[in-house]
Amino acid sequence: MLEKLDRKRVKGFLKARGQRIVNGDGEEILLNGWGLGNWLLCEGYMWLSHDRQFDRPRIIEETLRDLTGSSYAESFWKQFRENYITKKDIERMAELGYNSVRIPFNWRLFMEDEPGEIIFKEEGFSLLDNCLAWCEEYGIYAFLDLHGAPGGQTGDNIDDSRDNMPRLFMDKDYWDKGIALWEELAGRYKDRWIVGGYDILNEPLRTVRFDYPNVDHLLLKLAQFYEESIAAIRKIDSRHLLSIEGHHWSTDPAVFWKKYDDNMVIHFHRYACAPDMAAYKTFTDLREKLDIPLWLGETGENNNEWYAALYTLAFKLDIGINVWPWKKMECLNSPYSVKKPERWDALLGYTRGGPKPSKKEAIALLDEYLSNMKIENCRENPEVSAALFRRAPVTLRGADFDPLPGKGKSYSGLRDEASFFYQHGTGMAIRVEEGHDFMENTGWARWGIFSVELGAGEFAVYSIHQVKEGARLTLSLTVKEAGLITAEQDDKLLARTPVNTGEEVNFTLSAAAESRITIGVEKGKFVLNALKFT
Repeated sequence: MLEKLDRKRVKGFLKARGQRIVNGDGEEILLNGWGLGNWLLCEGYMWLSHDRQFDRPRIIEETLRDLTGSSYAESFWKQFRENYITKKDIERMAELGYNSVRIPFNWRLFMEDEPGEIIFKEEGFSLLDNCLAWCEEYGIYAFLDLHGAPGGQTGDNIDDSRDNMPRLFMDKDYWDKGIALWEELAGRYKDRWIVGGYDILNEPLRTVRFDYPNVDHLLLKLAQFYEESIAAIRKIDSRHLLSIEGHHWSTDPAVFWKKYDDNMVIHFHRYACAPDMAAYKTFTDLREKLDIPLWLGETGENNNEWYAALYTLAFKLDIGINVWPWKKMECLNSPYSVKKPERWDALLGYTRGGPKPSKKEAIALLDEYLSNMKIENCRENPEVSAALFRRAPVTLRGADFDPLPGKGKSYSGLRDEASFFYQHGTGMAIRVEEGHDFMENTGWARWGIFSVELGAGEFAVYSIHQVKEGARLTLSLTVKEAGLITAEQDDKLLARTPVNTGEEVNFTLSAAAESRITIGVEKGKFVLNALKFT
């Protein structure tokens, strides 16, 4: 598997070949990388705001103008885009082993918002050109993501819409601008193979919400936009891979009643779900039906144990991933965390109706933000990449055993079982770790307390990568019945250990690029809470 993730495979135009994505040499590649959220389209939550009064670019821009004046605000945004993502960010991605990046952008950086006119602006193209040059230097495919289309394609803050309606599909002027923008992008980048593909619309047509009108009736318009924009692109550019997303936050496959192009990938998103086969089944079934590759093109915003579970499973299913986002303010689940400026709460308080900071105070805290966002001034969270690639140091939940039979003997359950079941169907009980309650782990961080109960004759297998000689494996156990536990590495017995009391058992591992760790019970009953690799 690891060779498919290697940056050495970043060469030549990407192409869909059956259910796989291949590079210019015809080698299969599994995309793995991060999205550059907040850079060319800001989201309020990455500024630590969770209120509608400060949730999208146009509102954030208006607020900063109000606080600092037009002159400073204009200079702030120029510096923001120069500082937030730099050559050093792309270089660091490459050093960490990532082979791709998704670049979300707002149409207003590329076009004038003038009714009835198609007028392009060089600002957005210049920023893209710089980033593509860095990607070429460090060997990282770049996907161009129209995250905020003219008028908005989603109908929420993430598309910078004016009124939470997807006006792209309701206003001919916006529609024409959207087609024209893809024509222009195709014309400029048709010969740049480092552009991995064109992500035509991010998360079109939000779900039905109690506080917004239903927009599901626009699904046929979404399909029509795909048809017309792809036709416009293909008149100019016949080589680039196209990334096509379904509606309802890119989770609903209803728009894929057909192939839209012979060189396309079905792009879907996963957040706040159990990291198991059910997260993928809808789309793996669709892959079989249409014979098209899959890309988990946006996911994340969870804890590291969830990452270690969901993303290794994606790779085993031949699905590439792109995690969201590369950096944001005061976080533990992105590779880099931006330090919150002093007096930042004064800014957030004002957006919620509190007292207005002085112009001097607002400029000072924004200047500090401009400095803090540079990667050299951010805090690195190395455990995030360790979890994503499942390489030590990393902790796996007991419930995150390998689910795929026939691939490295990675099935789980009773040794004499003739059939395969995943998780609740294995015959092994999935438990909540003692001292925790299931309800505490719902929502956006719903993983990290689940364990597996193993009885006599049962076992589970766990993938781990880039193991160093002498690495240590520590099992966190709850003993239900004293007995005997075995550990194997790639079918080689490491130890057979009696366990009567206590919660931790240790083993020493051998060096391996990829390994399968088998934990079995010969006698007794144990709840395997976690496996810690150091």
